[in-house]
Amino acid sequence: MSEFSHWNEEGRPKMVDISSKNETKRTAIARCYVQFSSDLYDAIKRQQLKKGDPVQVAQIAGIMAAKKTSDLIPMCHPIAIQGVDFTFQYEERENGYQLMIDACVSCKGNTGVEMEALTAVSAAALTFYDMCKAVDKAIVIKETKLLSKTGGKSGDYSIT
Repeated sequence: MSEFSHWNEEGRPKMVDISSKNETKRTAIARCYVQFSSDLYDAIKRQQLKKGDPVQVAQIAGIMAAKKTSDLIPMCHPIAIQGVDFTFQYEERENGYQLMIDACVSCKGNTGVEMEALTAVSAAALTFYDMCKAVDKAIVIKETKLLSKTGGKSGDYSIT
């Protein structure tokens, strides 16, 4: 009756059955940007934030969020994640600074980890904001996106 994969015959939401999908190694890399002031950058570099190093705490929050994605996104399957790693890169901009946050999530399973990678960078960005808001309330979180994914029936994907 329904053409949507996540709706049952009665037109109500359902979690798709993935038990017949092949188990493969799957990875996903997501990215998020956070813009902020030069004053905040200086405070971070001088280790003057009262809450501590925002990147270290953001990385822990991102790892925790990746593991809890199925608790936050209704149609996501619980996944036995086998790896989560981050890179953080500060970039000077015209009106301040930008932090580029990348997360790579991997597993061996029968569904992908794109949502886990996207959730990881989102939680890391939100945590960075929380750690730094006392110095700069004008922080902007922007452009969260999937950069690449591997594995599964649909094959590989990468932004070119």
